Amino acid sequence: MAVNSVINKISSNPRNLLLIDGIGALLSAFLLGVILTMFESTFGMPKKTLYILAFLPCIFVLYDLSCYFGLSKNWIPYLKTIAIANLIYACISLGMVLHHYQQLTALGLTYFLLELVIVVALASIELKVAATLTSGRT
Repeated sequence: MAVNSVINKISSNPRNLLLIDGIGALLSAFLLGVILTMFESTFGMPKKTLYILAFLPCIFVLYDLSCYFGLSKNWIPYLKTIAIANLIYACISLGMVLHHYQQLTALGLTYFLLELVIVVALASIELKVAATLTSGRT
């Protein structure tokens, strides 16, 4: 019941969801591209992989902020697009974790699993909000 309440509240102003996604993507890009690379041995993920993973959230930041500042209505296709992009990113990230599993430290594994949970949860919320907005149109 609480989840539906949150979805309904966000649906009343979906623009904020794009801002939240953009801030999260900016944080991910910074953590992956700066912090984790500085402490590669602490996390275990190779720098080259971290830079690849950091590049994608940079694109998401640009997308989210351009939608946030450039759109005034019809959020549905944009929410669906970023949700699908987030799910693709989660799959790529999971693939990298599996590929480099032997190198990852417990801290590295924890970081990536937490990031995956957050990204998938956010994508799920974005899809649910888009569905709520779609059903409200008919």
